[in-house]
Amino acid sequence: MYKDSEGNKRSEEGKKEPHQHQSSNRTDRPEDQWKFRAPYKIHDDKGGENFEAKWKGKCHCGAVQYELSREKPLASKYCHCTTCQRMHGAPFQWAAIFHKTDINFVRGHHDLGWYDPTAKSTTHHLPCKVQCAYCRTPIMDEGRNMILLFPTLIEGINTPEGRKAFEVQSHMFYQQRVVDVKDGKPKYKGLAGESNLVDEETGEEIEGSNPKERKEGEEK
Repeated sequence: MYKDSEGNKRSEEGKKEPHQHQSSNRTDRPEDQWKFRAPYKIHDDKGGENFEAKWKGKCHCGAVQYELSREKPLASKYCHCTTCQRMHGAPFQWAAIFHKTDINFVRGHHDLGWYDPTAKSTTHHLPCKVQCAYCRTPIMDEGRNMILLFPTLIEGINTPEGRKAFEVQSHMFYQQRVVDVKDGKPKYKGLAGESNLVDEETGEEIEGSNPKERKEGEEK
């Protein structure tokens, strides 16, 4: 263990993660190298890249704007954990999962702020929350391998095409909910597909319903 610049305890593995500074428009320092890596790397024709935008999104003030090259997310879920409730000021978070290379910031990728909810610090330790540094609109959650975008920022989300593309498949951390959502979608106690299901009517955990454990048991 070691302490970072803000006095937060970190594992040695944390030293290998990207920079630990807030965003700026500089690109000459070692800690600025994140700007040349996904998901913040700019895709352009000069680099011989063929980034075809399928969707566009932006924050409330428009300082941060991005494109998506994938027609639909890898998965779309509602998260009812208490962290998401507090961070979004809402009953739950609507998250769409994408590869980091699926996004292209066309404006404002220097105007971002980060928040590490584990250490409660404004450093870029993964996983972390990403927001517009001006209007504070939540942009995405950045994980080590994937990003979780928020579909309400997508242009055209409230159209038949948008609703179909970003349709939710399941609920996570449903036992932490503050509102009941009886939509017939699978509801998990923890992570989707890796924890027991929760009965939609009673709210009780269904023992032995963990898909991952059941699959592992069948393979033995």
